[in-house]
Amino acid sequence: MNLEFSAEEIAFRDEVRAFFRMGLPEKIQRRLYRGQSIPKSDFVTWHRALAEKGWVAPEWSKEWGGTGWSAIQLYIFTEEMHRAYAPQVRAQNITLVGNTLGAFGTEEQKRRFLPKVANMDFFFCQGFSEPGAGSDLAALRTMAQNKGDHYLVNGQKIWTSGAHLSDWMFGLFRTDKDARKQKGISYLLIDMSSPGITVRPIISIDGGHHLNEVFFDNVRVPVENRVGDENRGWDYAKHLMGNARAFVAKVGLSKARIAKAKALAANVIESGMPLSENRCFREKLAEIEVELKALEITNMRAIARKRDVHKQDPTSSVLKMKGSELQQITTEVLLDLAGPQAMPRQTDFYECKTGDAIGADWAATAAPTYYFARAVSILSGTNEVQRNIVAKAILGM
Repeated sequence: MNLEFSAEEIAFRDEVRAFFRMGLPEKIQRRLYRGQSIPKSDFVTWHRALAEKGWVAPEWSKEWGGTGWSAIQLYIFTEEMHRAYAPQVRAQNITLVGNTLGAFGTEEQKRRFLPKVANMDFFFCQGFSEPGAGSDLAALRTMAQNKGDHYLVNGQKIWTSGAHLSDWMFGLFRTDKDARKQKGISYLLIDMSSPGITVRPIISIDGGHHLNEVFFDNVRVPVENRVGDENRGWDYAKHLMGNARAFVAKVGLSKARIAKAKALAANVIESGMPLSENRCFREKLAEIEVELKALEITNMRAIARKRDVHKQDPTSSVLKMKGSELQQITTEVLLDLAGPQAMPRQTDFYECKTGDAIGADWAATAAPTYYFARAVSILSGTNEVQRNIVAKAILGM
């Protein structure tokens, strides 16, 4: 099996790098290199730059703005985006609701939503988790009663990323309380300005406001906002989460953090010598790089099998598990480098609000980035759930 890039793929990679070098606003890149949480306006700016280039939704069909790239081109694009410290395309918009609408939406829904989703005219959040329905998502209880021309929604969602910034939510709601739990769920699109919706902030361990509780009190949702058939939302969610995990290893992100750690270590003096010359530190980085190379090769092997990128591949669970672990380890390395400069937690600087960093800019965000990375082994299905998927779908246990 040849895991090297072809001449055409190298030329494509160079084109992507050149675009990121010239097209990515320096202000946005600088914020991400520092580890700051970028504001919504930065996401919109970058999305629209990618949309103008025709690269914002590469997995979509060409009819709706897709690129027709191969799986390896999509992999290169994603990894180079991490390497360049560019914002990821908003997964809720492109990978999640966009792909689901492309696969299961009506033509009218595609015309209504997809152009605005791509251009960030509609900012989407995901309404899945509920109190008591996290890893066991099929246990969700928020009801959507069919009233003929609309649904009446009552209940609560939790851990909703970006709900306070969003125009729309895509979510799963129970439409048949008597059916087997996976069979009584529907996929709805909800206008977040609808009467009866209340959004309350959840301040996470990093001190930032990313997450929210969302309450529904007799919220009317037009029936035409249902994607696909009633009570088949679980099938659509499995498709959606397969896409969410397809490129979740984020090798490029972990590589960028290691490169950053190497550069910074040259200026960190410990016991009278640069930390970059410390044997224990060098051995730790070498061990991480070996693990990253193994993960990268596993990722490339999955792509080399030429599986359809729109079809759920159980191998993505392996990539998700190991990728999330390495993302956590690389934030730990940067936290160790920051030392006491990482504290106190500087939330305003981290969230691009007011105030300057105490000490080095990169050190000010090391602690909150480390804290928030604790969640990556939970997002898109906990690693414990992924182990179950691997056991059943790959090992046949």
